Amino acid sequence: MDPMRILFISISGNTRNFVEHLTRYAMAQHIRNKGLPEIVATEVSEQTDFQDETTPFFCFIPTYLDGGNGIDTGVKELLTTAMGEYIGYHNNAKQLIGVVGSGNRNFNEQYCLTARRYCSKFDAPFIADYELRGVPSDEARVYKKMVERMQYLAM
Repeated sequence: MDPMRILFISISGNTRNFVEHLTRYAMAQHIRNKGLPEIVATEVSEQTDFQDETTPFFCFIPTYLDGGNGIDTGVKELLTTAMGEYIGYHNNAKQLIGVVGSGNRNFNEQYCLTARRYCSKFDAPFIADYELRGVPSDEARVYKKMVERMQYLAM
């Protein structure tokens, strides 16, 4: 199986930390079983030059809001708009095969709100979630969900 691609944005470092751990976990799984894919991750930021994506990718996106509660008083996203603009660039959304969200469960309905909004906006499935920096069991669970999605698409 080809490597799985991840595009992610990290503001506080939590998403970057999780993706780094997930990438190491995937490498260990690949070494144990050559049929399992590695991960290639690319960070998107305000300085990223937009390009046309030509291979499938997963989006890892945290939730940061600045105004509104995400439900009845609207949403004003903070800091993650570069990712939405990147995915919306030309036909990049057609390569988006799944979204993984993160956030803080203390924020109730706002937990992973940005990921759910991306799923709706870009017509992509919500693959998994994890809180803040995640824990090792999250790495295994998220990796498994990504592999399952890749296998499903290969059918």
